[in-house]
Amino acid sequence: MRIIKLNAIGSTNSFLRQISSTESLEDYTVVIAEHQTEGRGQMGTDWLVESGKNLTFSVFKDCSFVNLENHFFISIVVSLSVYKVLAQLNLPKTHIKWPNDILAENKKVCGILIENVIKNNKLEASVIGIGLNVNQIDFSNLPNASSLLKLTGKTFILDSLLNKIIDALKQNFIRLENNEFESLKQEYESYLFRKDKPSTFKDKKENLFSGYIQGVSNNGNLRLLLEDEIVKEYDLKEIQLLY
Repeated sequence: MRIIKLNAIGSTNSFLRQISSTESLEDYTVVIAEHQTEGRGQMGTDWLVESGKNLTFSVFKDCSFVNLENHFFISIVVSLSVYKVLAQLNLPKTHIKWPNDILAENKKVCGILIENVIKNNKLEASVIGIGLNVNQIDFSNLPNASSLLKLTGKTFILDSLLNKIIDALKQNFIRLENNEFESLKQEYESYLFRKDKPSTFKDKKENLFSGYIQGVSNNGNLRLLLEDEIVKEYDLKEIQLLY
């Protein structure tokens, strides 16, 4: 496994996408940065971390075996892989917040950004960006964030966590390559934050409404049980789950 270590970079995802466009990369090539100045999350949100205290890295994965219509299963695999590693650390109340944030004690500890490389309507590869709050303590500007150190009182070795996450990714991508769609989806849904609980959502027009998370569709839409026993699907741009 090739690991490219950088002191500082704007975005590990952008850097990895750039080099993947000019050279043939080994599967699971990793770019990891001590400090990331322009980390990006879902919907263009910023992901800011203290230098040297957290894991900010991106992984190149050949996903040519995944049909384009099944692209959300890449997100499922990545979410499950990070979840499994963190669950082994005895983090309290760990969940996956749709589509792929990892929470513990209702606080965000990990953000995931997956950028797919598509050519001629076929999925070629994915650049998987992971930002994991590890040994950072101060989240004064991020009230919904926390870290492994804050939640467990333990300091963690970053390289060890990185290797565990890569190992978990390899195991779960094998499951995806073996077409274990149903078991992957069921497992992902079993860890969903607020599943089967009354929850509040906000739509694009800032309207609030209530519903029960039932699960996800194969294309990644969130399935909600609404009033009058109506089940409706929403994509990421349509709604936001409030804490």
